[in-house]
Amino acid sequence: MHYDPIKDIFASILRKFPFLRVFFYKLLDLMFLRSWYVRRELLRIRNVFGKKEISIYDAGSGYGQYTYFITKHMMPCTVYSVDIKEKWINDSSKFFNQQKISNVSFAVEDLCEIKHQNKFDLIVCVDVMEHIEEDKKVFHNFYNALKKGGYMLINSPSIYGGSDVHDEKEESFISEHARDGYSNEDLELKLVPIGFSTYRSRYTYGFWGDKAWRLGIKYPMVMLNITKVFFIILPFYYLVTFPFTLVMMNLDFLTKNRVGSGINFIAKK
Repeated sequence: MHYDPIKDIFASILRKFPFLRVFFYKLLDLMFLRSWYVRRELLRIRNVFGKKEISIYDAGSGYGQYTYFITKHMMPCTVYSVDIKEKWINDSSKFFNQQKISNVSFAVEDLCEIKHQNKFDLIVCVDVMEHIEEDKKVFHNFYNALKKGGYMLINSPSIYGGSDVHDEKEESFISEHARDGYSNEDLELKLVPIGFSTYRSRYTYGFWGDKAWRLGIKYPMVMLNITKVFFIILPFYYLVTFPFTLVMMNLDFLTKNRVGSGINFIAKK
């Protein structure tokens, strides 16, 4: 299944109706369990720095959802928000200017080519690395971009059912993925030789989270790929299914999963 065309549809809607963007951010934060995990870890990392102003690199910012969260909940800070999609960066930049949020700057960047040196206290990279073939090169670039003692938060599908792949014969649910996902061991094997140490690692989307993802995200995406008419039916679908999805998401969020189809990994330089 191709996920990007669906994301581009939402981006085009926000482009036409920018006043919906904050509502859309809140909807994403509610609907996607990964956002629950990411936001919790972001706040924990922020507390480590105390009242010090920190510099944050949102690497692959997409719609700008986490950049917005950071500006509202992690002050004092500056944010450098980048993505490879120029239209998405332009949309976000325009919106943040309209909101008079002055501590954020935007740029179009390819993470394989960045040359930042000792610049950031925190790198946030949510559901990006599974799209990049040359991940070791990007991890090296991130290491160089971090200040000594800085943190890198990686959120990705895991090898344990991430991308909805459960055995060697299955293909990724998301056609744009360069890999099915990571394990804790995979990430440590790639990061520790560079100089990173593991700060915290947690599997997400365990038994209940996986069920919630299927009901709340996968099945609607499959139907939208079949016909865009489903956009009309979508509100009624969620009216029926979301209470069940919400319960399952909470069960996952409050459980320490032994394995899961997602991984939230924090490394320290």
